[in-house]
Amino acid sequence: MKPITLAYLSQLKKEKRKFATITAYDSSFAQLFAEQGIQVMLVGDSLGMTLQGENSTLPVTVEHIAYHTRCVRKGAPEAFIIADMPFMSYSSPEQACQNAAILMQAGANMVKVEGGSWLCDTVKMLSERSVPVCGHLGLTPQAVNVLGGYKVQGRDEVTANQLIKDAIALENSGIQLLVLECIPSALASLITEELLLPVIGIGAGSGTDGQILVMHDALGITPKAPTFAKNFLAEAGNIRDAIHLYIEQVENGSYPDAEHSFE
Repeated sequence: MKPITLAYLSQLKKEKRKFATITAYDSSFAQLFAEQGIQVMLVGDSLGMTLQGENSTLPVTVEHIAYHTRCVRKGAPEAFIIADMPFMSYSSPEQACQNAAILMQAGANMVKVEGGSWLCDTVKMLSERSVPVCGHLGLTPQAVNVLGGYKVQGRDEVTANQLIKDAIALENSGIQLLVLECIPSALASLITEELLLPVIGIGAGSGTDGQILVMHDALGITPKAPTFAKNFLAEAGNIRDAIHLYIEQVENGSYPDAEHSFE
């Protein structure tokens, strides 16, 4: 695999070629994913729940993400690695720069932040200082206590319009990728068409440019996986075949289908 770049991902969008991404937390799985053709991996703060046994992502620290980013980079030296900025690690632009530097030095190609227009100044400052930024809208797990749980977002006209405005504002501020989580398929498709940058969906239908799943959900490890997730290991003989099947179904548009989307 040649080194994956933002320019390459942007070209995929222009050519309307969908791509699969997945969370990764260690060297062994990162290597396996890369060998099967996964080009983009997220070192997600989901590790708080999948690896640490917490009931939310809030306890995860910058040091945790940096450690796992180093592990993933070792296993997938050519992959494009996005590292999550944990809860309250980017409450000000200056704090965001300090913590983003730690994650970039650990091997990330990009950092991801959750939130809307209030992040525009932070995104601009990071971008000006050579830190690529991925936005995250819709269900933002770090805001679980504000949202009142893990619920689908953007189902009414007011919140849908706000998500569209936030997406445009973040793009204008300098984000170069955007994750949309748990929003209606039609809304996700509209945002994807509106933006020039690649949009990655999770529980956002098949109209986005790419898809991402938590690896534990994709492999049927999570006891109560979200409804948008599919257990690809159940249809494959082993983990490698499961990841290959995931990539194949994302690229041909058969996943996610209506069963794994919100209308």
